[in-house]
Amino acid sequence: MHKIVLLGLALAAPLAFAGPQCTSADKAQWQDQAKFQEQLKAQGYDIQKFKVTSGNCYEIYGHDKDKRKVEIYFDPVSGKPVKESFKD
Repeated sequence: MHKIVLLGLALAAPLAFAGPQCTSADKAQWQDQAKFQEQLKAQGYDIQKFKVTSGNCYEIYGHDKDKRKVEIYFDPVSGKPVKESFKD
């Protein structure tokens, strides 16, 4: 019985750290990655890492215009933030 519980926990653990689901739209509708990053830079973001997540999000790690450390998930169609994390 304990083995079954442990196996269930082990399989569920990666799901606990999964990011948000941002869109189900076809990738043809997504904003161009390079242009999107340029728009963020124009808003004052310093992007240290940019990636496309398994939840169909554009995710950035870096700093905002106030020099706060950020991790932000964006909807790649609308460009709107879906989930944000800031650290001073």
